[in-house]
Amino acid sequence: MFEANYPVYSMAEAAPDARAQFIRRTYMHLAGALLAFGLLETFLLRLDISRELSAKVLSMPYGWLMVLGGLMVGSWMARGLATAGSRGVQYLGLGMYVVLQALIFVPLMLMALAYAGPGLLVQAAIMTGLLFAGLTATVFITRKDFSFLGSILTVGGFVAIGLIVCAVLFGFSLGLWFSVAMIALAAGAILYDTSKVLHTYNEDQYVGASLELFASVALLLWYMIRLLMLLRD
Repeated sequence: MFEANYPVYSMAEAAPDARAQFIRRTYMHLAGALLAFGLLETFLLRLDISRELSAKVLSMPYGWLMVLGGLMVGSWMARGLATAGSRGVQYLGLGMYVVLQALIFVPLMLMALAYAGPGLLVQAAIMTGLLFAGLTATVFITRKDFSFLGSILTVGGFVAIGLIVCAVLFGFSLGLWFSVAMIALAAGAILYDTSKVLHTYNEDQYVGASLELFASVALLLWYMIRLLMLLRD
């Protein structure tokens, strides 16, 4: 479904009805990805092997670096697939990214459940959803182009990766303010990705657009969980 039967334009050039159709498709795919993520995460958290593998990862000296490396490589592959020409390959990329995020979230969610119970996860999900809705509304209401955030997000992402690697190698905690900074970075990414939905993407790129939005929401949720865990410490 959703095969294009119209000329391909960027959203800045598309007619209003084509732009509205692209937006609907993008957010339908985002909703589907979030639903699949939630169902898969619930299933994984019920498996004994998830607890065993998570314990091994957390006990390994460089376990989190392996997780980070796997996320980076997998994200690169999934994004490449999601922007390919074939629609089936695009869906493969989106599905691959959802599965990858669900697997990587397992250790963090198990820690959160053991630390504070399911209430913390529910609170993190609600706060993430409210912040995402507010940022999305900001872009749609103002129609502002946030493409200038691209270079800032790239630099911030590399700095964050460097700090995470140093924290693992040298054994120090990044603490509360790092989580706050990462939430701000994720919020900037949501503004940037939403702006691209309105101004940059072509009409046939709704699968790739939904993947980028999902990635930003996942980043926001991860550090919202981390922040709430730190605040309860």
